[in-house]
Amino acid sequence: MEGSDQQKGPGERGRKPADAIAAANVRAPTRGNRRLEAFLAAVNADPEVRAWWHMAQVNSERLGMSDHSWVHVQIVLNIALRLLRLLTKAGVEPAMVTDHAMRERDAEVVVAAGALFHDVGMSIHRADHEAYSLFLAERKLRELLADVYPDAERAVVIAEALHAIIGHRRRGEPYTVEAGVVRVADALDMAEGRSRIPVEAGQVGIHSISAAAIDGVRISAGKDRAVRIEIQMNNSAGVFQVDDLLATKLRGTPLADHVEVIATVPSESEKRLLTEFRIGT
Repeated sequence: MEGSDQQKGPGERGRKPADAIAAANVRAPTRGNRRLEAFLAAVNADPEVRAWWHMAQVNSERLGMSDHSWVHVQIVLNIALRLLRLLTKAGVEPAMVTDHAMRERDAEVVVAAGALFHDVGMSIHRADHEAYSLFLAERKLRELLADVYPDAERAVVIAEALHAIIGHRRRGEPYTVEAGVVRVADALDMAEGRSRIPVEAGQVGIHSISAAAIDGVRISAGKDRAVRIEIQMNNSAGVFQVDDLLATKLRGTPLADHVEVIATVPSESEKRLLTEFRIGT
């Protein structure tokens, strides 16, 4: 899966901001999409955006949460672009085509913007971070896309990107394919590494145990549907993660009828994830 093999960065707390943002550089296959190339280059050159990613991870570490750094952002970006490209290849038209008479490549810019900015509000607070992301992203996207689109087209691209950002929250109700893609891509950053963090930090519960049961995610073209998502688990506890996180994000989106999800435990003997669980002392 594109972007899923990236290593998680070191802890962000205790680092000087200039040092913390130095390594932040998101990459994704642009496939000749010049507008997407220009947008990604502008993002990577912007210290404010990279500082927001740093702060999102600082707050994530304060709360003992899993990775929300630029690495998570890059993974979501790559998953989102892969999902969108598989959908459009299968004939599913994004809103940029159906509603705005623009191109599938413009939908890629919308999806990239949604993916790159969906968690910047975490730099302020976890609660309602999706809403905080909106007012940070709106100004910044106007700056980053100033040389990419003329005024009217830029306003539409930004509005659709903001819709994708707010649509990734639990009850976000995304209206568009692009917003649904960002929502599902965020949920699919569940492979080994990211999923281990809460358990390794000693936070044992159904969410952390089920997350630790996920070994890998594979996204490919489906036979009966546009996209096939295969989730490899080392323990059947991962079903909770798949149903509570992924299925919840997928249901009710324009992607629901175009995506199939298969979760399996390939080995006969399941991995032990927990030796003891206590409530109280």
